[in-house]
Amino acid sequence: MPVASLGCHRFFYAAPAAQRGRCTDIAKNDGPRINGQINARTCRLIGVDGSQLGLFGVRDAQRIADEQNLDLVEIAPNADPPVCKVMDYGKYKYEQAIKQKAARKNQQRVEIKEMKFRPKIDTGDYETKKGHVMRFLKKGARVKITIMFRGREMAHPEQGLNVLERLADDLKPYATVESQPKMEGRNMHMLVAPIKGAFDEKPEDTAEKKEN
Repeated sequence: MPVASLGCHRFFYAAPAAQRGRCTDIAKNDGPRINGQINARTCRLIGVDGSQLGLFGVRDAQRIADEQNLDLVEIAPNADPPVCKVMDYGKYKYEQAIKQKAARKNQQRVEIKEMKFRPKIDTGDYETKKGHVMRFLKKGARVKITIMFRGREMAHPEQGLNVLERLADDLKPYATVESQPKMEGRNMHMLVAPIKGAFDEKPEDTAEKKEN
């Protein structure tokens, strides 16, 4: 089966030799108009190598694509005249799917840690937990800060908010607040994300280490 069939997944057939490498049937809602779906009379044509070929009648542009066993793809339908490109559309769709899959995989690698605080937390416990948050941020993780309320503490949500605001202020050189504090049931949450480069060693820090 030709490579182009990867982009034409609704139609599995052995294409004639003259058509191999071309997607002859793709529904309009699957992407741009291609080949016989293009209803403009003229187009600005881009070659398979990206070169500007100039203005062509769509029939002539289609003939150029056919001679190379490739597709004519309308990439800018709202331009006047529309812009079309000669390409292997099946291969293009396959490569785009691979890129999207890789992007989703990279997004999933962004780890979210959680650190729980109490609204009436003492100074020692606060500093310990803040240290844990700093270590998570240094490793590149986002951190969900949770304030847990119990019993009558629910009557004073401002106490939890004060803890979150204090923490956000302490972390300001290293993290940004990605999600502002909000109540969910008996808990209050805030999400912080590391600032890129915030934990990089500064030249003066390196110099001090060498002196010591």
